[in-house]
Amino acid sequence: MGTVIKRKSVGTGFSMCVQPAFIIGTNNENGTPNFAPITWVSATCEKGSDYFIVISMFGTKRTKTNVIQDKRLSVNLVSTDMLPLMDYFGTHHAKDGEKAGVEYAASRGEVVDVPTLDASPWVYECEVEKSTEIGESTTFFCRIKNIQIDERVNCKDTFDVDLTKFNPVIYSGNYHSLGQRLGEIGDFAPKA
Repeated sequence: MGTVIKRKSVGTGFSMCVQPAFIIGTNNENGTPNFAPITWVSATCEKGSDYFIVISMFGTKRTKTNVIQDKRLSVNLVSTDMLPLMDYFGTHHAKDGEKAGVEYAASRGEVVDVPTLDASPWVYECEVEKSTEIGESTTFFCRIKNIQIDERVNCKDTFDVDLTKFNPVIYSGNYHSLGQRLGEIGDFAPKA
């Protein structure tokens, strides 16, 4: 059943976490938008189809403070054409002044009053349901109130999403992209 791979132990410093890249949109206290890249993003399910976005934020960044205070945020999927914007937001911090060194278009959410990035092909509008702190990290469990997707893409349901159409950035210490869609659940299981 496949090739046997010889592995070696390398310690815990090589904690590779392969994750999609998102830009989180929040409201500053004065009502202006704030955006920051966050890659510690996942999902969980409460019951049925009640999905939550799970986001962990480390340190004292403005985005984290905004989420704690306002309990609202947008989660904007980063496509490869958005890499300059993601890199800019990641290397310029709100504490150093307004992030106005690169041009971008933003709108307001359709259900939740949060800033969204017009360039993102998939946007979650969320409200924080619960948060948990571990050390300097806060993990937010965010109830999805609305999802906006590129109108050129048709999806029947969660299992019909072809990520290659969104061309997402994948982060694991470096930026990567997806190569191809390999198939559906059950396509590779041995047939009895």
